[in-house]
Amino acid sequence: MNLNHVSKGFGEEWDREEVVKDLTFEIMPGLLTAIVGPSGCGKSTIANLVAGYETPDKGEILLNGSKVNKPGRDRMVVFQETALMPWQTARENLRFGPKIRREMKNRELNKIADDLLVKVGLGDFKDKYPSQLSGGMQRRAELARALINQPLLLIMDEPFRGLDAMSRPLMQEFFLKLFEENRRTNLFVTSEVEEAIFLADKLVVLSNRPASVRTIIDIPLPRPRKLSMLNSPEAYEIKREAMEILHEEAMKSFTQTRAMA
Repeated sequence: MNLNHVSKGFGEEWDREEVVKDLTFEIMPGLLTAIVGPSGCGKSTIANLVAGYETPDKGEILLNGSKVNKPGRDRMVVFQETALMPWQTARENLRFGPKIRREMKNRELNKIADDLLVKVGLGDFKDKYPSQLSGGMQRRAELARALINQPLLLIMDEPFRGLDAMSRPLMQEFFLKLFEENRRTNLFVTSEVEEAIFLADKLVVLSNRPASVRTIIDIPLPRPRKLSMLNSPEAYEIKREAMEILHEEAMKSFTQTRAMA
């Protein structure tokens, strides 16, 4: 996927705020691309543009050469907040999309859903409702629900943000193992630099709002990865470079806010 000189703003013409400006980067097939940026810079807007929930004011987004201008099953999103349907069990949540599209018979769909739930560690919880699942379990169910649609691109919009300090690293390791098994092209939005370094092949560091690309860093850590790799000199240097840029951009925002006060 390619984002070419993408700009996006919101509001009336006389009071329009530009959130993304001249944004250009590539999401390489089979790789995990993470984007980080200062708080409020427009990361979720970028995820929505890639998903097709929003359309650019300028520029274009291309997936395999075709312009993205609406949502499609070739791009699936796992959101910050749970989007599971509370009146459906874990298995029913997975089945919902393919069932509506009538793509396969019930027996086949049940088997695929059950196999996926086993793969994400929820085989014994397929008949549980979202309210009966922990936060980490809900995240895994949402991931399975996205994967059952076999998307070309999986978009993760700060999916582990609400998890506690114990659950988050466990979920990172689980997700990473799943990614390394199937190598599905992935765009991962996060506010945590260490999380991005641990997961990603490429790290896109954004500017303050309106978001544009400050730099793109290749992450050379070998796969399969372990959390201990974050203590390596390579990971430390990447974190230092990214944090210096983010601090600089955050200070710009602080300065602008004070000037407007």
